[in-house]
Amino acid sequence: MGSIIPVVEKKEFLRGFLQHYELKRRECAWLLNYLMSDDELMERVHFVERAASTPKALVISATGVDTVPFSFHKFKHITTDAEKAFHDIRLNQTEDIYIELHFANPKMYPPYLAVLEDNPYLPENEEIAQVHQRLAEDLLDASIKTFRKKDLQTKIDEALDNKDYERFIELSTELKQLETY
Repeated sequence: MGSIIPVVEKKEFLRGFLQHYELKRRECAWLLNYLMSDDELMERVHFVERAASTPKALVISATGVDTVPFSFHKFKHITTDAEKAFHDIRLNQTEDIYIELHFANPKMYPPYLAVLEDNPYLPENEEIAQVHQRLAEDLLDASIKTFRKKDLQTKIDEALDNKDYERFIELSTELKQLETY
């Protein structure tokens, strides 16, 4: 997955974040600094909400919020050991890393909003999925109707060319029914 946020912007955000907020665990700052030291790694870093739904996630908390200080999620495995997270990141540098940050008033911190991306692994809202399904079905129905209408018009033309009056009436009736449906 290519990042839409420039590496420079992500690094600026992390530097400012680390200066502005105190993390609950010192190892988290060390881990974020490690990520900032490698542009190729930073290209694969994505700041998202609800990162636990992604294949590889770091969940990091600042002081002043009532959340777990640190957790590393890889598929269905979870650890609170920052060293294990570091080793996994170091050994698997081609994998995207999704970071969820917990701190006071995140929606009021513009640098965070500037780097926040949509989480591609979040399950769609059920209502939205149903609307999309209905739209797809409507589109399919319209396409089938258009195809059938063109096919009938071609057959009507053939019936006229062949002077087949009965076939012309039959196909014309079918076309009228299709158009009124």
